Amino acid sequence: MTQLTEPLIEVIGSNPSRECRDAIVRALDAYNMANIGDIEDKPDFAVLVRDRAGGDVIGGLYAMDGYGWAFIKFLVVPEGYRGAGLGTRLMAEAEAIARQRGYLGVWLDTFEFQAKPFYEKLGYEVFGQLEGGPGAFARYFFKKRFA
Repeated sequence: MTQLTEPLIEVIGSNPSRECRDAIVRALDAYNMANIGDIEDKPDFAVLVRDRAGGDVIGGLYAMDGYGWAFIKFLVVPEGYRGAGLGTRLMAEAEAIARQRGYLGVWLDTFEFQAKPFYEKLGYEVFGQLEGGPGAFARYFFKKRFA
């Protein structure tokens, strides 16, 4: 058995480079591939809300592949359109894409000041929570598993 030398630990307390991130991801990907094989990542997807006048993106949903689940990373409904069903339409489109891709379901997270009741209304259930406190907001992890 080969004796390993002790590695060097470097702490980057602020703004690590893209190269640092990529090196860590490559090491993690190699480990994952060795343990579960090569899984085809599906491309990210988005459902955009555009301003009719100028065509600018003013909101929408951005999601990515998450090992058999769709992960909604970002969702924003422009303030003037909240409560009018636009968020529900965005989520329905994302769920339709997830079903077409054969995902088990959709998962996401939200903070206490964001949209917890909205996701509950759409049938999402909390599967995890980080408590809030001084300088920290409660964060909820939701999932919706397809039948």
